[in-house]
Amino acid sequence: MAIDLHTHSSFSDGSDTPTELIERAAAMRLRTVALTDHDTLEGVAEAKVAADRKGIELIPGVELSLDYDKGGMHLLVLWLEPVPGPLQDRLAGLQMGRDERNARIVERLDELGIPIDLAEVLEQAGEGSVGRPHIAAVMVRHGHVDSMEQAFAQYLGNGAPAYVSRDRLGPREAIQLARASGGVPILAHPHTLAIDNRFEMADLLTDLRDHGLIGIECHYGSYLAEGRSGMVALAGRFGLLASGGSDYHGTYKSDVELGLGRVGIAVPDEILDDLRHFAVPA
Repeated sequence: MAIDLHTHSSFSDGSDTPTELIERAAAMRLRTVALTDHDTLEGVAEAKVAADRKGIELIPGVELSLDYDKGGMHLLVLWLEPVPGPLQDRLAGLQMGRDERNARIVERLDELGIPIDLAEVLEQAGEGSVGRPHIAAVMVRHGHVDSMEQAFAQYLGNGAPAYVSRDRLGPREAIQLARASGGVPILAHPHTLAIDNRFEMADLLTDLRDHGLIGIECHYGSYLAEGRSGMVALAGRFGLLASGGSDYHGTYKSDVELGLGRVGIAVPDEILDDLRHFAVPA
């Protein structure tokens, strides 16, 4: 049975509720799943109940978007329990920043001739953290765009007319907060860093490792076999562990399957114990 250490529920930008995600995991015969919603741990309690019922190990986690000037740097923090702690306490402020950002995006869309009701966006998100995919879903519903991909490409993506930046943690601070909170920090989908120079990548990974980074997401949902093996080798050169996951979002990324990603990945079982060694019980 397989594992998946990168998934999202309706508490951030996934379409499945935590319960539905775990039921999907059971159908896919997964034995361990990490719930890593963006900037929130609110879905963990529900997921844990469902996971206990299905006999699946649930790893609580979060995905953070970091302040990085070249590309997109995201940090997965695994085994981050929904209890008071240095990083957990900062999540409230990050969530407030998300709320302010969403309101500004809606204002910009209105200025562009695309009226969106923020209340409808909140309804689309349900109980969870509101993000751009929920805005995109409402845009599709009202015929402003044909697909969520088009919504991001033309309006909501980085550099698009309705894009709004938000406050983010710096990489070093985020990693240090994660370790101080008992979590295991993993650099997510390294291809989004937009680094082509191996010397620049070496400098970055050395710096992040020295500040407490534990692993790299090597077995990512869209990496082909050659790319996965290359990432595993890269992690090994810098003394980092290889993690992996699908980056599942339900119907919001309909070509990404839980436990498999886009290309049929299989995250090795043995990485779990290696990563777990660095988790500190709450």
